[in-house]
Amino acid sequence: MQLLTEDIKFPNINKATQDGLLAIGGDLSVERLLHAYKNGIFPWFEAEEPILWWSPNPRFVLFPEKLRVSKSMKQILRNCNYIVTINKAFKEVITECSKIKRKGQASTWITNSMVEAYTNLHNLGYAKSVEVWRDNALVAGLYGVDLGNNVFCGESMFTNESNASKAGFITFMQNTNYKLIDCQVYTKHLESLGAEEISRDLFLEYLKE
Repeated sequence: MQLLTEDIKFPNINKATQDGLLAIGGDLSVERLLHAYKNGIFPWFEAEEPILWWSPNPRFVLFPEKLRVSKSMKQILRNCNYIVTINKAFKEVITECSKIKRKGQASTWITNSMVEAYTNLHNLGYAKSVEVWRDNALVAGLYGVDLGNNVFCGESMFTNESNASKAGFITFMQNTNYKLIDCQVYTKHLESLGAEEISRDLFLEYLKE
């Protein structure tokens, strides 16, 4: 595990620990974040920790053509009155995601510095949000990084209504041209939608296409 300097570079990803931790430190500048994502690396740390950089193996991903939508969810999508938009409220979405309490975490990993960093990426066209609205109120959403290489790197999602975030995610997947959605690490929720594990080397091949 390497301590980063001001130089915008990372150690070889094969030097990551068994759970994927690759490096510590550095900053959240646009240049470093873009360099990280292009090489299969992402930041993930809690408020009281230094910046931690990860490149897990295997990688948890979803191929849009393998998306699974249950019968009950199809019915919800037909009958709900949600409106799903793209990039209409990025700051609101990431702020709501930062408020979510997650099991095993003492504090949020979406710190003020993370909000600022990804908002900068969004303003430059590298990060996008998906919003779910009901009666003009934001009820769910997700955001992630789009490098323009047919891969969307999902970061986080939130919901204030049951199934609303799932409805937004499914609608996004059904109307996308992405070849791969990077889900980073395993979650039961995304596995139920068709996400699967692939090797880190294979994931990097998709990034380079």
